[in-house]
Amino acid sequence: MRTLCFLIVILFFCSCGSKNESMKKIVFLHHSTGQTIWRGNVNRYLYKITQKGTLQKLFDRYNKKHTNGLAITQQFFPKSSPYGWHNYPYDYYNIWVKNAGEMPYMEEPTLEMLTKEYDVIIFKHCFPGSNIQVDTDSSKVDSDYKSIANYKLQYEALKAKMHEFPKAKFILWTGAAQVKSQITEEEAKRAKEFFTWVKNEWDSPGDNIFIWDFYSLQTKGDLYFADEFAVGLNDSHPNKQFAESAAQLLFNRIVDVIENNGLKTNLTGHPI
Repeated sequence: MRTLCFLIVILFFCSCGSKNESMKKIVFLHHSTGQTIWRGNVNRYLYKITQKGTLQKLFDRYNKKHTNGLAITQQFFPKSSPYGWHNYPYDYYNIWVKNAGEMPYMEEPTLEMLTKEYDVIIFKHCFPGSNIQVDTDSSKVDSDYKSIANYKLQYEALKAKMHEFPKAKFILWTGAAQVKSQITEEEAKRAKEFFTWVKNEWDSPGDNIFIWDFYSLQTKGDLYFADEFAVGLNDSHPNKQFAESAAQLLFNRIVDVIENNGLKTNLTGHPI
């Protein structure tokens, strides 16, 4: 009898270990706009207590219906200190490529660190990244000057780096748009040009990098963040209603990337 009980206990712990090993772990790296999409339209008092927004609840609901669970977590990247509140193409390049390795750079995790802990890494840029300036005479991958030429060099370096981790999947948001009052027309046109390049030329089919086209959702094909989706005419953060619908589409895209390599949703997360 004792032997039987012992075997039952061993089988129980082995099954628990197998379940944990099969669970896909996802990290969402973001700042304020990402936080808004994460939270969706959940009441702020309820969110403060539970720390569960729309996106987390969608995954909880998914896990109740599926044997192989998906565990998602979020974190600000980079933190405001010591690195600073900057998450533009240069900053991802600076942390993940230029200062790659097994140790954090200015307290921020490198891809060597993140890919050991997570199966899926989602990352994005804050909307000031769309304030793209005129190209200079020479482009430099090590420059934090916001230009299309510099962004392209940094994205190419990031792609090569992500390809070093074929077992991980990466989901990149197209850059966030701004309301008309907060960006010049020339900057907005350059932003659209760059984000279009990311989708149509930089993104390679069949690799471990996938796109979620947040920009198209925001702009509806125009140059600016649509007024009805923004907090206000002078505020480029998403409002709760847009955040709620966007969270559902992001959820669709993440699950499809994990289960079908992104073949059953389009870049905005709508089913094909």
